[in-house]
Amino acid sequence: MMKRESVPTEQAWVEARLWGKEHGLPRPYPVICHLLDTAGVFQGLWDVLLSDQLRVSIARALGLSVGEARGVLSFWAGLHDLGKITPPFQAQVPAAFAMVQSDPAFAFAAGAERERAFRHEMATHWALAQLLAESGYPGNERMMRRAVSHHVAQLLGGHHGCFGVALRPREVMHADAYQPGLGGEGWAAQRQAHFNEVRRVTGAWGVPTQQLPAELAVIVSGLVVVADWLASQTEAIVPLLPPPGWQATSAEIDAHWARTRKAAAGLVSTARLGRARFAAMRFEEMFPFSPNGLQSDLAAHLPQLVSAKGTGLLLVTAPTGDGKTEAALYAASVLGRAAGARGLFFALPTMATADAMYPRVGEFAGRALSGERALTLLHSMAWLSPAYDTAASSEQTGSGVVSADEGTATEAGNWLRGSKRGLLAPLSVGTVDQALSAVLPLAHNALRLFGLCDKVFVVDEAHAYGPWMHQLMTRLLEWLGALGAPVVLLSATLSGRTASSLVDAYRRGAGFLEPSMVKPCYPGWVFTDAATGEVSIPREVGSGRARRLDVQVRPVLWDTTAAAGSPVLAGGRRAALRKVLEPVVAHGGTALVCCTTVAEAQQTFRDLRASFPDLASRAGGVRLLHSRYPAHLRQSITAECEAAYGKPRSPEDVAQPRPASILVATQVVEQSLDLDFDLVVTDLAPLAQLLQRAGRGRRHARGCAGRPVWALPEEEPRLVVLAPVGDDGRTLVPKTWGSVYDAGLLQRTAHLLHEREETGIAVPEAVQELIDTVYAEDFVDQLDGAARRELRQKDAVRQAEEAAQAHLAEIVAIPAPADVAGDLHQLSRREAGVSEELLTTRLGADSGRVLCLYEQPDGALTLDEDGTLPLPTASGSGLTHAELRQVMAHVAPVPGSWLRGAEVQPAPSGWDKHPVLREVALLRVAPAGREETGAVWSGRLGTRTIRTSPVGLEAG
Repeated sequence: MMKRESVPTEQAWVEARLWGKEHGLPRPYPVICHLLDTAGVFQGLWDVLLSDQLRVSIARALGLSVGEARGVLSFWAGLHDLGKITPPFQAQVPAAFAMVQSDPAFAFAAGAERERAFRHEMATHWALAQLLAESGYPGNERMMRRAVSHHVAQLLGGHHGCFGVALRPREVMHADAYQPGLGGEGWAAQRQAHFNEVRRVTGAWGVPTQQLPAELAVIVSGLVVVADWLASQTEAIVPLLPPPGWQATSAEIDAHWARTRKAAAGLVSTARLGRARFAAMRFEEMFPFSPNGLQSDLAAHLPQLVSAKGTGLLLVTAPTGDGKTEAALYAASVLGRAAGARGLFFALPTMATADAMYPRVGEFAGRALSGERALTLLHSMAWLSPAYDTAASSEQTGSGVVSADEGTATEAGNWLRGSKRGLLAPLSVGTVDQALSAVLPLAHNALRLFGLCDKVFVVDEAHAYGPWMHQLMTRLLEWLGALGAPVVLLSATLSGRTASSLVDAYRRGAGFLEPSMVKPCYPGWVFTDAATGEVSIPREVGSGRARRLDVQVRPVLWDTTAAAGSPVLAGGRRAALRKVLEPVVAHGGTALVCCTTVAEAQQTFRDLRASFPDLASRAGGVRLLHSRYPAHLRQSITAECEAAYGKPRSPEDVAQPRPASILVATQVVEQSLDLDFDLVVTDLAPLAQLLQRAGRGRRHARGCAGRPVWALPEEEPRLVVLAPVGDDGRTLVPKTWGSVYDAGLLQRTAHLLHEREETGIAVPEAVQELIDTVYAEDFVDQLDGAARRELRQKDAVRQAEEAAQAHLAEIVAIPAPADVAGDLHQLSRREAGVSEELLTTRLGADSGRVLCLYEQPDGALTLDEDGTLPLPTASGSGLTHAELRQVMAHVAPVPGSWLRGAEVQPAPSGWDKHPVLREVALLRVAPAGREETGAVWSGRLGTRTIRTSPVGLEAG
């Protein structure tokens, strides 16, 4: 029901002496002005940022017209800082507070001004619950979480990232008794006066008849936060500062409202928070080549399916190198156009894959999209990416300095300044944790949900996540399903059970609870729409790259700790490696040796150099790539590998075989790099990972002339698997591997591979069957008694660990939208003992960062061993951007266990001004001799000796 409220004739005037912003300004800014500014910016965001479909959905949920909803919601946005009209907040600027403190009209209980724990956003929640009820918003005397008035108050009280606990009816009725920080009657009268004036100027006379569902509440919350941050920029406030003597009369308020509405459009435009448009229709318009089989099938059938059913979730399964990225971007265009989406977020498993995808999405946007095409790269080290740093610097507009307390200013700046627009930008590429954080009870998780809500969400390597992240992914898909947001999932190896869990999570969010039992085709695709929940018949497509994988399993004794160049153990891994690499060394060609741990990769690299000294003496003869290098060195090595093993760039590149070269690497090559080798040798790993690695074998067409004779035919790439065994010949997982892989899954994989040695593996035809088989519950039935009992025990351990991780994720994750049930605090509530640090650490795995400081003969500490890069010291404002980049370029990731309990070198003065540096452990290192590859430096981290050399960081 809607009604028009008249403004009471007898009411308190708006007090212009009450300030809302002060930091960095020539004089305090009246709170009424900031409320109006935020309302004006909200209207600009509503007009530009939301799709027609979302505006209609929100208005319908409120029981209002779209026009009424615009005014009402901008009124809400203006009320977000009403809690600043309280003694504790006003007392933060003593000079301004003194002007009202002595006024009898602003009386308050003794000590109320010192109630700093009662933050202004909490005061907004407490004050608005009653003000909205008194103004006609539906209430509920017995249960506040069912009251529309409380729902809006709680939503606005969450504008600093956390929603407060639902209030009880008696707390709302007697708020000042429970919270003295609200002040006395004069303070309440001023909140009422500000409430009335904001309502008057926004024309928000409509009254919502019901609460917003959770999935729409996070959108409104996100819009309010962004409006607040944009309106809080110093450069936005200064032109709007009222002149001295401004009295906040109705006429003056109307004049300010006119000015701020005019300025709002420019603020939104400058922030580049607009909408991209999926303009291109045909595949050939989007890419400079013709579609392959998978892409052609999507182009032929997906548009008609989406036209009939509407947008939804697309699952694509295909081998590595079959053009899934282009298929996904084409599908994103089809789905995005149907949904009226404003952009896309491309989520990947690692920083390296995100860095590689960033320019590809940029090129696609340039050809296929119109409108606002601001593109961000999102991961913790994105600003070290040279391509992204250059692009972001060229886009930088305005200072983005926010007038607020330090914590709020930092948070807002991280989202809005240039390259820090994050998920709010129309286009983003980033690590998947950036999206999964939206379903953890972290500050501003609702803002992340808002950033994803009106975009196509593309997930690459959907199979690559463990139980913890998989459970979070299903929860995120529930939210996206509730929003009807388009989703594209890509995978090279996905079991039917995992596929069903992902598809059904999306369908649950859309309101369809019955299971679907998806059986993906390989290669192929399947689609489910958000409107009906129906799952299309999976479409199997042919592959233009059909191959037979020549699998050779070499059972070996694990002797990786033996000294490089020492006598070789018969039947050991070192002997097997020498044997399988002989053709490369003798006749040329390239080989990948993929190791399980960084330490084993480093030792394997040393041993192969000792075994093949002539090859090692040539430039690029034996290379090493892993994650435990300083960032700048890893980037350099990666670029070198892409040049040596990447896609052919000209006919000359395939005119003859490549010279002999071996790359020793870890799992970083599974997903992050487009590399091609004549031979792939790998330690035993779960089947899905082995197939990913096998995809690096003869990946690109080089023809007979471009491959050595031993690597022909090109369509039968060889995969040599070094399977660790005990003296009895049974699979025995090395202790050095720790818990990297599940022992039972390794045993299952080894058994399957032995069965396929004679026939090989038909790719892609046999892949789906193998993936489903390796996870099948009845797999153990084919084994003999002892092996069956052993595998059942290992399976039980794996299943228990997976269940524990999934249960932990279920406990700590926010509820599904249907389970929020009117209480937005459910999005912020954490279980006892669950901290934000614990959640973010768990999401990013157990890792730390180390910066080696090289001690020179004169005692100086430098960033490099040659002593040419002095350790920068901070000025009053901290390090410059160039200095910060230089420091972080020399930081290396290490296991978190290296740092626990270890004393580190104290940080230079001023480094604590930079949050990214607070996470870096400084390690003082001194010369410790030389080895065959170069100089060695070492230092101490607790009980560990850490060495750094050309092979990276190692723990002794």
